[in-house]
Amino acid sequence: MAGAATGYVATAEVPAAQVLRHQAIGFVVMAGFFAAAPFFGVYPVFLMKALCFALFACAFNLLIGYVGLLSFGHAAFLGSSGYAAAHAAKIWGFAPEAAILFGTMVACALGIVIGALAIRSRGIYFANITLAFAQMVYFFSVQAKFTGGEDGIQSVPRGTLFGVLDLRQTMPMYWVVLAIFLLGFVVLYRVIHSPFGQVLKAIRENEPRAMSLGYAPEHYKLIAFVLSATLSGLAGGTKAIVFQLASLTDVYWTTSGEVVLMALLGGIGTVFGPVVGALVIITLEHFLAQLGAWLTIVQGIIFVICVLTFRRGIVGELARIIRKPL
Repeated sequence: MAGAATGYVATAEVPAAQVLRHQAIGFVVMAGFFAAAPFFGVYPVFLMKALCFALFACAFNLLIGYVGLLSFGHAAFLGSSGYAAAHAAKIWGFAPEAAILFGTMVACALGIVIGALAIRSRGIYFANITLAFAQMVYFFSVQAKFTGGEDGIQSVPRGTLFGVLDLRQTMPMYWVVLAIFLLGFVVLYRVIHSPFGQVLKAIRENEPRAMSLGYAPEHYKLIAFVLSATLSGLAGGTKAIVFQLASLTDVYWTTSGEVVLMALLGGIGTVFGPVVGALVIITLEHFLAQLGAWLTIVQGIIFVICVLTFRRGIVGELARIIRKPL
């Protein structure tokens, strides 16, 4: 089942060792691209935003691509972690690493609560429950005093990482964000290719059969949900420190919809698909920002075209063409 979501399985035609080799090459290319991009005129702040959302999309992909659970409320974890990290850094004076860790822990705790209540539902019911919880987080963020309401938490200090690296400078901040992204990506990759990940895929493909083999689907789903929420929180906390801002945008339902679009566009159930999808969406937002409200319409048109022509997503279709799992 290792490549079921993209139509590729490690068989005699595509051995497991070959699959891992192709993905290792893909990882080197991806890391090399992000490491070299700032030196070729790509704005580091743009890249940092892309990396934060790429990690967010990868975390979301773990849930939808490898467990088969569609969450419409993942913005709750991104935004709540952002608020927690921003508050910890600005009001409590936390160092950036401690603030990001605190935000990640808040997202993890929220994931445990929401996951425990929502995981028993399936299909559209699960999606609606996660959306409802996300809207509760949004309205809490509007009303709570420490969040700053519609103004959010502004002027968040970046501080000094471990008391050594000054993150007020753009390039040191960029290398830290890249390191966080790569760490999160490797964690997700290891989870996907572990025995735990194989159980998740088995549950996605045939839950009754997995249950007959002695596995508890709800237990595995909850762990995956919490892990996805935690890594989404890591992305949200990092984003708040990078942009020195935590705002309502990150907890609004449109952000949940955006990460769904990133995963679908790049390729659900592929390793690199969410990264490509996030990079495409953030690039569109950056270069088409002058369109204002029309940007949403352009994104919708692109999404419809991609769904009709690239049913497996960009990376999924590319993998099908070259016959190598990505």
